[in-house]
Parts: sequence; C-alpha cells; structure tokens
Amino acid sequence: MNPRWLPLIPVVGLLASCAQDSLSGNVYSRDEARTVQSVHPGRVVALRPVKIEGGSQTGALLGGVAGGLLGREIGGSRPGHTAGAIGGSLAGAAIGSHLEQSLSSRNGLEITVQLDKGDNVSVVQEVNPKQPWPFSVGDRVKVVYSGRSARVTH
Repeated sequence: MNPRWLPLIPVVGLLASCAQDSLSGNVYSRDEARTVQSVHPGRVVALRPVKIEGGSQTGALLGGVAGGLLGREIGGSRPGHTAGAIGGSLAGAAIGSHLEQSLSSRNGLEITVQLDKGDNVSVVQEVNPKQPWPFSVGDRVKVVYSGRSARVTH
C-alpha cells in the first residue's frame, strides 16, 4: 500500500460512520417493520428544541490509528518514533472524536405528551429539516411504543 494514502483511510471511515439511521418519527428500522406496537393517544403539552449527540467512538479509533501512523514518522530514533506514535495517537483520537461528534449531531425535538390515561411522557425525536416544527402545543397525537423506543405521530 502506498503510504501517501494512509491519511485518507480514517476520513473514509469517518464519513461512512456518519451515515446514521434517522431518528425521526417518520422512519422505521427494518426490525420495527411488521411488529406489533402499542398506541397511546394524548395531547402535546410542551415542545422544546434539543440537540441529539452524534457518535464519537469510530472517529476516535480511526483518528488514533491515523495519528499513530503519522506520528511515528517524527523523530530520528526508535524512542522518538515511539513517542511520536503515542502523541499522534492521542491527538488523532481527540480530533477524530470531536470531528465525528460535530458531523453526526442532529437537531431534535423533545415532545411532552399528556396521555389520555393521565400519564405524562416525553419523547425526543429527530427534526425533519423540511418540517422543523411538526407539532404544536394542544395537538392530538399518538405515542407509538415498540420495545424500549417510542415515537410521536399525528
């Protein structure tokens, strides 16, 4: 492998890791299709914009590998190469983690619903950029539960 291309490996991996599944209320995973889900009607009582954090593990791993490979080129002796690799790995991991976090964070909406049975629940879901405020306080909605996840729909 040509060493000139080594720095591109983490970039490709980082970009691939950013292709996350949607967390909006309109997207179902393959595993959720054709499963029984319970539906609870209610009314929206509060809305709040939130930020959904992105991942950071893949970026840290790939950044650490790239930083270590590049860092080992520093220094003219074995101890210099080792110190450069360690320092490069640490710096690369920090930069990769921060980069992935900033690239994969999403805008979300915390929707608080008073269910008809009296309970209040709060669900956070990703905002669709084409429809940033799909709900209003007072809207009649359905909270759809599937295992540990829930979504709010009209």
